[in-house]
Formats: sequence, C-alpha cells, structure tokens
Amino acid sequence: MRGETWRGEAALASRKCVINAARGRPTDRGAPEIAGLSAGPPGRGLAGRADLCSCGGMNSTVDPPIQGVLETALYVEDLARAAAFYREVLGLRPMAGDRTRFQAFDAGPRQVLLLFRRGGTLEPAAVPGGTIPPHDGSGQNHVGFAIPADAYEAWRNRLLGLGIAIESEARWERGGRSFYFRDPDGHLLELITPGIWENY
Repeated sequence: MRGETWRGEAALASRKCVINAARGRPTDRGAPEIAGLSAGPPGRGLAGRADLCSCGGMNSTVDPPIQGVLETALYVEDLARAAAFYREVLGLRPMAGDRTRFQAFDAGPRQVLLLFRRGGTLEPAAVPGGTIPPHDGSGQNHVGFAIPADAYEAWRNRLLGLGIAIESEARWERGGRSFYFRDPDGHLLELITPGIWENY
C-alpha cells in the first residue's frame, strides 16, 4: 500500500510542479488549488516535499526519468551566416546539416544545438524511419552556454576582440558570473560559469 501511496503523491506533485512552472509560480510552495490539486501550507503535505517537487529531471520521481535536454533549437534568417557564427566565433563543431534547412552542432556531452532556417520547417520532413512534424519559431530567444570560471575573461576578451558587444554582465548570488551578447539574428546568448543554479 505504501508503494501505491508514494506513486500517487509523486504523480500529484509532478502535475503541480508543471502547472506552477507554466504559470511562473514557485514549484514547491504557495500554490493555490488548480485543477483539483491543493498544495497546502508551506512545510505540510505535498507543498513541503522537496523530494517530490524538484521538477529538475535528474531528481524526478517519474519512472523512467528524463535524462536531460538533448536538443536546443534556434530559428534564423540566414542559415549560412548563423552557422558560420556558431562555428567560427563560439567554436562549436558541425555534425550534420543540409545547408538550406538546418545545421546541427555538438554543444557539449549529449547536447545538440540545432539551427533551422526560419520558415523552412513548416512542412513535415520525411526521414529514414519516420517523419518530423512541422515546427517554427520567431522572436529573440535565449541560450546559455557553460564555461569554466577561469575562462570567463578569455571568452569576454575574445568576443570583444571580434567586435561583438557585451550587452550586460552579472554576478550571481551563488558565486557564478555570466555575460550576455547577441548572435547575428539577435538571439540573446549567455556564457555562464558554475554557481548560477542549484544544479550548476
């Protein structure tokens, strides 16, 4: 019976976390009743269960768990221009691409950065073994890249030397540092040292 109770609590906590995150609310306390879920006062019931409400993937109680973010996508106007920036300025290694629709880069262990030509993925794409559904994006998006703490100044000086403006810098309460700049499509990029998040 205890096993079934635990699974039920985990499922409810997972749903509450998703709802709160989508609404920009704290995921572990202070949430009102939503779709029949009552969070309860801080420190009591599901609201006080940090082990159930972590929602971080690695600490998820869902079985089987999510193992991380594998692909991150940006949509660009000029694929060749964008690919050159990420290859030559940030040093990412190209892995696959067709020069007209998309370009994939190695962005770290088990991480892939995908560049898609804006408007070029509005139709289903047939691939061996299946079909990729349509997708697209607009606006200025954000991606943060991890760097070692002792590489902060070197990266900053590299970008400045290439004529890339540093838009903003920040020192975070956990001890990390980061700075922001733009790619050719106006996407906001950030280079981040450890000490920003609970898990980094």
